[in-house]
Amino acid sequence: MTTALAALAAPRAILFDLDGTLADTAPDLAAAVNLLRTTRGLAPSDYQLLRPTASAGARGMIGVAFGLTPEDDDYLALRDGFFDNYAANIADHSTLFDGVPELLAGIEAAGVQWGVVTNKPKRFTDPLLPLIGLDHAACSISGDTTAHAKPHPAPLFEAAARLGLDPRDCWYVGDDLRDIQAGKAAGMPTIAAGWGYCGPHKPLDWQADRVLNDPLALLALMQESL
Repeated sequence: MTTALAALAAPRAILFDLDGTLADTAPDLAAAVNLLRTTRGLAPSDYQLLRPTASAGARGMIGVAFGLTPEDDDYLALRDGFFDNYAANIADHSTLFDGVPELLAGIEAAGVQWGVVTNKPKRFTDPLLPLIGLDHAACSISGDTTAHAKPHPAPLFEAAARLGLDPRDCWYVGDDLRDIQAGKAAGMPTIAAGWGYCGPHKPLDWQADRVLNDPLALLALMQESL
């Protein structure tokens, strides 16, 4: 016997994580860290090992490619090199996930706002969004827009404030445990993007309000709630 899920209140806005939720940016992130390796005479890391950590940005990429954490002495130099490599080729192979353009068009057609809340630094968010067709977001909050990044709720509070909404009137969608933690802390209904990278954790364990495996399933969920 299964327990019926509680209905979600209709959203006035849907907020999205970027990497691994709206956009498949892993190819360019992996290329940036592998350039670090090849310039040091090392073989590239296996893309299939790098891809699941793409939502963790530099920390994830460098952790896999070099086995280092932010506490290690060499980490900062590698991070700066990674950032420079990524900035130079930020959208060579990055694309929206299948179904995302239709999802966003459906959200807009319903009169619901949508925005981006990412931990990606503004240095990268601002140039990337227009290159992948996301520059019409109603708001864009980067990892350094507020004093705290996710899983702290501050970026989500900031997004709601910019939209003139109560956070409880927004849904938050993301492919990382930190996204769900941030959404819950902000009082927003949360949706785990099972089509994304999801890292080492299983979305079913995140206690999100919903776990969806396709962007168009989110469109259907929104339409059902309205």
